[in-house]
Parts: sequence; structure tokens; C-alpha cells
Amino acid sequence: QVQLVESGGGLVQAGGSLRLSCAASGRTLSSYAMGWFRQAPGKEREFVAAIRWSGSATYYADSVKGRFTISGDNAKNTVYLQMNSLKPEDTAVYYCAASRLIIATARTSDYAYWGQGTQVTVSA
Repeated sequence: QVQLVESGGGLVQAGGSLRLSCAASGRTLSSYAMGWFRQAPGKEREFVAAIRWSGSATYYADSVKGRFTISGDNAKNTVYLQMNSLKPEDTAVYYCAASRLIIATARTSDYAYWGQGTQVTVSA
């Protein structure tokens, strides 16, 4: 069983930065792809970013490209999401997820394990 625990969320002003962390247990992260998703009130969960450990290939939603960076630390079994130039529309609960696949994808159905989520609120 894989357990994912997110941390690092909070309240920040527009233009600010936050770094989210996702610590995994029960499975070595390097075996599969990892992703970050978010869900705002009244909206569906949407893809943010993903990383394929093999070769460290990354994949981003257009809405965050150039502002967010996903990375991982195999030794710590942790994946990160560095979020810069935050906007009010980035406000959401952010979820870490572990994929069933090796490749990084944007489909929620490709991800088998999910964390509990961490709230990110960006004020105008």
C-alpha cells in the first residue's frame, strides 16, 4: 500500500511562491511517474504537473507552464512542486498522486494512489 502525504500549502499573496512536498511510503517513487493535481471549489480535479523518474521527463498544464516546477528526490522518496508567480486562480486543494504507469500523463485515471491534499490560497 502506498501512502502519500502532502505539505507546504498555505496563504500567499499574488506574485508570491510556495513549495509543496509529497512524501511517499510503501513504494519507491522511482518505479513510476508522479503527478500533482488540483481542485478548486465547484470544479473538477485538474492536472497540474507530472514527472517521469526515468530520465526525469516533466509534463505541465499550459496554465502553469513557466511558473511551476516539479522535481523529485529519490533518496528522500519525495516529490516537490515549486510554485512561483502565483495567481488567485491557482487557489485550490493540491493533490499528489502516484501513477500506475512509468510515463507521465495528465489523466486522473492513470493514477492509483492519492494524498489527502493541501490547501493553497492566493489572495489578490
